[in-house]
Amino acid sequence: MSAENARRNVRILTWIGFATGIIGGVLIAFPKVIDLASPWVQLALGVATLVLAFRARKIGIAEIEGFDGRLSLAAALLGFLVVFFAGQAAFGILVAVANA
Repeated sequence: MSAENARRNVRILTWIGFATGIIGGVLIAFPKVIDLASPWVQLALGVATLVLAFRARKIGIAEIEGFDGRLSLAAALLGFLVVFFAGQAAFGILVAVANA
């Protein structure tokens, strides 16, 4: 893969990762938007954010000379936050169902 093609792929993956992370964050802030499915959608968005961010980092480190991966690292951290908070909500729902 050429360096320019790798830069383009890293940019696309990073920004799509940020978008999924932000959507997951909005669902964490407003969980009643999609009601009971919200934690599961948040978990899916968080995992997607992590996959996209780490894929961008992998391509950047392997293909781009002098790669500065701070932006993709920030997207990965956002993904971890979304997974953490969504996991808490999903666990709460599972506990409530188990104790019913």
